[in-house]
Amino acid sequence: MLSVKEIKELIKAVNESGLEEFNYEEEGTKLHLKKPSNGQVAQVTSFVPAVSHEVKETVEAEVAETVEASEQVKSAVSKEENLHTITSPMVGTFYTAPSPDSPVYVEAGDQVTEDTVVCIVEAMKLMNEIEAEIKGKIVEVLAENGELVEFGQPLFVVAPR
Repeated sequence: MLSVKEIKELIKAVNESGLEEFNYEEEGTKLHLKKPSNGQVAQVTSFVPAVSHEVKETVEAEVAETVEASEQVKSAVSKEENLHTITSPMVGTFYTAPSPDSPVYVEAGDQVTEDTVVCIVEAMKLMNEIEAEIKGKIVEVLAENGELVEFGQPLFVVAPR
């Protein structure tokens, strides 16, 4: 199974390449990346073989809508002060802390570095730590603890240093 970092690298590689579509399959897990006409990855479908065709189509439609909405948010955020948006690398459940009784990883006003863990996105019972990947200050937390997040959904707004 691919790690979050490997999936991010694949998305970046597809965005920077001349490829229009990319498929990956390993041990029953499939990953499908497809660019729209504007050159950005607009659709990511990841599923296991047990998923019905009807559910897969619904997920693809929701991912496409979420990516479009997140692009609009990114555009609006970047117009304000050259801010950076940390987005979800996958579909899953967003958590602000490693456990319910632990303090949150970050909150608005906290300083972060590239390797600071800002949250967890749980996908298929795997806890994936999401790192800031940029040095700066958390301006806003956009997702709620326990909320279902989509691929590409904005999670945090960061003012770079």
